[in-house]
Amino acid sequence: MNRLQNDAALHRGKQTGKNTMTKLDKTDLMILQALQNDAKTSMKTLADALHLSKTPVYERIRRLEKEGIIKRYVALVDPEKIGLPLVVFCNVSLAIHDEEHIRQFRETIGTIDEITECYTIGGIHDFFLKVVVKDLQAYDRFVLEKLTKIRGIAKMQSSFVLNEIKHTTALKPAANE
Repeated sequence: MNRLQNDAALHRGKQTGKNTMTKLDKTDLMILQALQNDAKTSMKTLADALHLSKTPVYERIRRLEKEGIIKRYVALVDPEKIGLPLVVFCNVSLAIHDEEHIRQFRETIGTIDEITECYTIGGIHDFFLKVVVKDLQAYDRFVLEKLTKIRGIAKMQSSFVLNEIKHTTALKPAANE
């Protein structure tokens, strides 16, 4: 990044480097908290809570969306109520760690509905998958018919969730420094 780009990034309220973070003021944080708790909160309710008119609140939300701070809006569904009560965390190690094998693995994982989250991790394993299925038999089919069909997997290790202690999607932004 040249000096002009660096100055522009700082002016927009961003730090440069690997861990960039947009500076958020108190109102931004309150908006984010409210929308994370209930994304269907009306603009009027939100504006009233912030002691602002609807227009500046709307403009702030649009900015947060444009900057990618708000990525999307979703409905959180109870997996048990739709027949998917079993959550399994699966660690996966690849046999070959070149760009092509990793790319193929990532592309294939993206097409499998049972996998709701996938992370590249450091340590003994390469990937950490969250898998949501109906029961143990469905997980067994998933492993045999889908996961083991992915080329390049050397090792898998599964852990089955017995009870969910905490599950949240709401994030508390790091303090601006």
